[in-house]
Amino acid sequence: MKILISACHFTPDNIGVGKFSGEMAEWLASRGHEVRAVVGAPFYPHWKILDGYSGARYLREKVRGVDVVRCPIYVPRTQSGLKRLLQYTVLALTASPVLLFWAVRWKPDIVWTVMPPLAGMPTALLAAKLAEAPAWLHVQDFEIDAAFELGLLRKPMLKRMFLGIERRLMSSFRVVSSITPKMLAALRTKNVSTNSVLFPNWFDPNVIYPLPNADFLRESLGIPRTAFVALYSGNLGEKQGVDSLVDVARHLSDNPDFILIICGDGAGRARLASASTDLSNIRLLPLQPASLFNALLNMADAHLLPQRSEVADLVMPSKLPGMLASGRPVIAGAKPNTQLAQEVEGCGVVVPPSDSAAMADAIRKLMINTEERRELGERAAKRAIEHWSKDRILLVFEQHLKRLLAENAVLDLSLGET
Repeated sequence: MKILISACHFTPDNIGVGKFSGEMAEWLASRGHEVRAVVGAPFYPHWKILDGYSGARYLREKVRGVDVVRCPIYVPRTQSGLKRLLQYTVLALTASPVLLFWAVRWKPDIVWTVMPPLAGMPTALLAAKLAEAPAWLHVQDFEIDAAFELGLLRKPMLKRMFLGIERRLMSSFRVVSSITPKMLAALRTKNVSTNSVLFPNWFDPNVIYPLPNADFLRESLGIPRTAFVALYSGNLGEKQGVDSLVDVARHLSDNPDFILIICGDGAGRARLASASTDLSNIRLLPLQPASLFNALLNMADAHLLPQRSEVADLVMPSKLPGMLASGRPVIAGAKPNTQLAQEVEGCGVVVPPSDSAAMADAIRKLMINTEERRELGERAAKRAIEHWSKDRILLVFEQHLKRLLAENAVLDLSLGET
């Protein structure tokens, strides 16, 4: 099977942004499929083009079996809603010639693209039409809805326009997938009329799994073995609601055994550093190399997962499966009955979103109740294996691709007979 992928990001090591598209592409290539990906130059997590790459020219390379073309991209030094739209638009324009050329000359069997961004969807649809192939759209989050809910974009007229364009474009794809049942329900609410498929995030059980201890990493970071470590590892952006974590640490400043580690990068990192200068129980770390990622997750006694209430069920944190897979409980900020609350229930603690006092109280209770912590962690690891194991999810996805290809062949045959 020949699969043409159009994605915004595809990082060289697939840690962070681009992880979903990159790991999917590599897995398909390892199964013997021909995979080509058209993406931007890598810039995550520091929001600048990585060494060895250029944002001003095209580059073709082989990434673990995947034929990748990296296209020129605009990377804003500071982020805003309009700048993100500009970033996506520039990439859509620079990626279009490659996508359309490969559609005509290579003739892929399936064209697969991911949202966000909205700007890349028209070219993906045109490429599929030129290749006479079905088009598959995968929705990682509803970024337009989230941008307006968070106030990054404000004008009601713009919202109506963007949502109308989004609905028409989505309905033009043969298949639209998303990562949670509630996000699939949101597609129906948006009146998107096409086939929908559940395609959740995953973790690799060969990469993330419970360790007996991660004391070596604590020692290298100067963290006492007896300390209770609460960890947030991931993007420090607007949708994550990480600003509340500083207040969580402030509520716990009277407890000498508590340490909050925030590991990651993004638009909010400088703001977090400034807000926490008076606190000695916060450590800000850069993203760790892939070789240390499992040890980092296992170093925690509990994982913290804040979320802005405005984006409940519009996004689903992709980091959750890895958190659970490490065998540690998760304390999540989520409204009742949201997808995130349902996923954490039974293997962690759910508190109201942006309620730093409630999250601090949940931490205090877990600090003194080691048996509950152990039981929650065991259930977390079990749930991760049952729900989000990489091979299980991607094998189902591969079957969907084969079924789609077979249906397209039957359609082509019937059209030829008429």
